Amino acid sequence: MAAKKQSYEENIEEIDKILEKLENQELSLDESIAEYEKAIKLIKESEKLLEIGEGKVLKVLEKNGKLETEEVE
Repeated sequence: MAAKKQSYEENIEEIDKILEKLENQELSLDESIAEYEKAIKLIKESEKLLEIGEGKVLKVLEKNGKLETEEVE
């Protein structure tokens, strides 16, 4: 079964934890590199989530008594 995709907030929280580990020098060099790679992957996934979210931002307009939605750039 495939792993559940994390939300943007979960990604950011995990990136923060990785940064804390790296800053506190709790890891060996190999572990640091692996965590760095994981953080980069999470950052890229987060950027994609932001792009998707940006495309879904909707503006509600009231026209002639009807609510219509329109994509905002």
